[in-house]
Amino acid sequence: MIVRKSGVADVAVLAELRDIDGDQLDAYAAWVAAHARTHLPFVAEIDGYVVGAAWLLVAERVPGNGSLDRRYGDIQAVMVREEYRGRGVGRALMTAILAEARTRGLRHVTVHSGRRAVGFYLRTGFSHHRQLLLWEPPPS
Repeated sequence: MIVRKSGVADVAVLAELRDIDGDQLDAYAAWVAAHARTHLPFVAEIDGYVVGAAWLLVAERVPGNGSLDRRYGDIQAVMVREEYRGRGVGRALMTAILAEARTRGLRHVTVHSGRRAVGFYLRTGFSHHRQLLLWEPPPS
């Protein structure tokens, strides 16, 4: 298995993994290109076939607390093809993304997980954080 940074060259497979329809491919490709500095896609390949992908959002908090550099990461859009689940693809993607986070000196990395994946993220080094709060607008 190979895990590598991805980008515009892989936009078709990235779109497929996100269930983006072909008629939206050009708009999706434009979004990927426009966000290339902040949204970093990674793909996992087996024998040249992309079997999974995950994104690292690199964002900044307002300077303060004695630091001007308060960059952090957020893992988004993790997808492993169903027939490749349980083979270490997700772990390999997380290893690559967290290595990138360390290289970039990010203060922390968050992930918003569905219930089924919480155990996976805990096993890859994430922990629950008591200070993370969430606001959502009321249903309309």
